[in-house]
Amino acid sequence: MRPNIVLIQADQLTAMVLSMYGGKTVKTPHMDDIAENGVTFLNSYCNNPVCGPSRASMMSGQLSSAVGCYDNAGELLSSIPTFAHYLRYIGYRTCLSGKMHFVGADQLHGFEERLTTDIYPSDFGWTADWSQQEEPWAPSRMSLRSIVEAGVCKRSLQIDYDEEVCFQAVQKIYDYARLPEKQPFMLMASFTHPHNPFVTTQEFWDLYDHDKIELPGVPHIPIADRDPWSQRYAYTIREDEHNVTEQDLRNARHAYYGMVSYFDSLIGRILKALDDGGFTENTYVFVVADHGEMLGERGTWFKFLPYEWSARVPMIVTGPGIKAGYVEEKGVSLVDLLPTMTELATDGKGIELADRIDGRSLVQMMHGDNSGRPDDVMMEFTGEGVYAPALIIRRDGIKYVHCRTDPPMMFDLKKDPQELHNVAEDPAYADTASDLQREVDNRWDYDRLERDILQSQKRRLFVQQALLKGKWTGWDHQPFVDATRAYVRGAIDPNTTATKALRRLPFVAEVPPHNPRQGKPAIDLRPKR
Repeated sequence: MRPNIVLIQADQLTAMVLSMYGGKTVKTPHMDDIAENGVTFLNSYCNNPVCGPSRASMMSGQLSSAVGCYDNAGELLSSIPTFAHYLRYIGYRTCLSGKMHFVGADQLHGFEERLTTDIYPSDFGWTADWSQQEEPWAPSRMSLRSIVEAGVCKRSLQIDYDEEVCFQAVQKIYDYARLPEKQPFMLMASFTHPHNPFVTTQEFWDLYDHDKIELPGVPHIPIADRDPWSQRYAYTIREDEHNVTEQDLRNARHAYYGMVSYFDSLIGRILKALDDGGFTENTYVFVVADHGEMLGERGTWFKFLPYEWSARVPMIVTGPGIKAGYVEEKGVSLVDLLPTMTELATDGKGIELADRIDGRSLVQMMHGDNSGRPDDVMMEFTGEGVYAPALIIRRDGIKYVHCRTDPPMMFDLKKDPQELHNVAEDPAYADTASDLQREVDNRWDYDRLERDILQSQKRRLFVQQALLKGKWTGWDHQPFVDATRAYVRGAIDPNTTATKALRRLPFVAEVPPHNPRQGKPAIDLRPKR
């Protein structure tokens, strides 16, 4: 039996707060257990620190520039193969529960089933517009309102959504367990927690002592003293509109920690369902995030930036044959998931890919062997806050950031993990900076990429305005539930008792009658007249 694959994804979960990445406060017993029994990729990154492009990269195994998905309104073309296509092709059931930021008519991208709608718009309304250089506001109207209003809630939109995502994912696992044919499955559960606004229920708020919520390691940097990218980003998210007090900051961090613990509890529900269904021993479970969260470090919030809190994400995995408790320090990224999954699904044989990909399989590293693997990661950012492509290489502990309109940035992460000292112009790093710039020039056709992005923005902005005229027709996924086949319907399945028995988990074989009926009843049952 081929192994099953479960991919659990958070939205906006920075690796920096988790215990397996050095965090001291956040309580995540289920993720801790996965790390203890599996592999932690210590230097794991998204390939673009914003939702849509990151997810497009992850699914395709290619950088977002290669698939033309530049910002949160970027369309992943139906013709681009994803890990769901490949796994489905070789015989896997493929199912998605949760959010993916798919924009356009294709809301499946290789998934055979999608159990929920999305939580965010699937249209061109969030297209970045580099022509608006004097007013660089995010089209989603992001602001620090969600920081100054952070705290406790009874219920939230995020909880509404993630409860549905988890319920549907768990139900699907039980459905798979009760199927007579044991076809392998790939299930993705993609949650919106711990994305802002930062609000959590009393249950998860009370896990933490408010007075012991730590403040950022890098305190507030005035906007005027930040690098040009961070300056523009501050205005992109309207940072200047709110004054974040120390109490606001502590409230937001406290709520975020609660949201992370809530996400961890959802992981626990999925793990329990896998165990109940008898799948644990033959299932690989990956836990990742699409990007991180600045969480007040440097005085800024959310994502969109090249810094570690924004770009570094968790990647932990457990499953059969994995080296338990292993911590891999070489750099990896989300594009590596596609070749990893296809190798696991084919017992190491792999599959002929229809496209050139940027990712490399992690299977060898999952068994504790990183020999022959370079320590490098490629990242991009092509959305709000920059006005030309930002291209990023992290190699051997050095992070290099190139954007045509800005001075280069380079950080020695081993000596300067908080990224306070830009050494791009430091004579001691001149050779390294020159080598990395040369690699940027070789890997990307900068002029062409910039032209493609500008043309894409122009087209999408026009199309969105045109579609807003007259009757609006959305691209949103509409989950269909066939009530005629939901439970028991006499027209197609009259044996109610047998149907209920078949849906029991674990299955119990039919107990034969103690007194098998032979012919007519022993007494006369005809009505008396």
